[in-house]
Amino acid sequence: MPIIVCPLARVPHMIETRRPDRIVSLLDPETPFPDSGGVSRHLRLGMHDITEIYAGQIPPMATHVENVLQFIADWDRADPVLVHCYAGISRSTATAFTIACALNPDTDEAEIAWTLRRASPSAWPNARIVALADAALSRGGRMTAAIHAIGAGRAWHEIGEAEPFEIPSAYEAAA
Repeated sequence: MPIIVCPLARVPHMIETRRPDRIVSLLDPETPFPDSGGVSRHLRLGMHDITEIYAGQIPPMATHVENVLQFIADWDRADPVLVHCYAGISRSTATAFTIACALNPDTDEAEIAWTLRRASPSAWPNARIVALADAALSRGGRMTAAIHAIGAGRAWHEIGEAEPFEIPSAYEAAA
């Protein structure tokens, strides 16, 4: 089953139509989390969409990435996982990339990154989340390099929010 990415406003529709096994919500700490619509596995992470440390803001941290990795460790992939942030552009795309890399340790990170780019031209994965995941998964900078190679997507203030999309949860391992 796929990893589905969407903005906050589309979460109820995605729950209703795609019936995810679990949900990962990545929102500013002051933003209310959506109702999980009967989905019992819901990871709620409060962080700002920033790549550097700023006073009064909570950056993505290693504990956030570890929580995601633990949360998906027992996912059987029988049903999709839904990942969302406010706009479906940065935190959620970085987290979807993290999940795909974690579940596919023998797959080239660039293949997963380009799959993400083809699925969402607006994706602009949060570089801090990617770097933290790169370290947590011992990828030696390859995740960071792969995301850098696909380039920036469109900023939320240009498009408002991204269209929902999905990427595979399983890839063919390189020979």
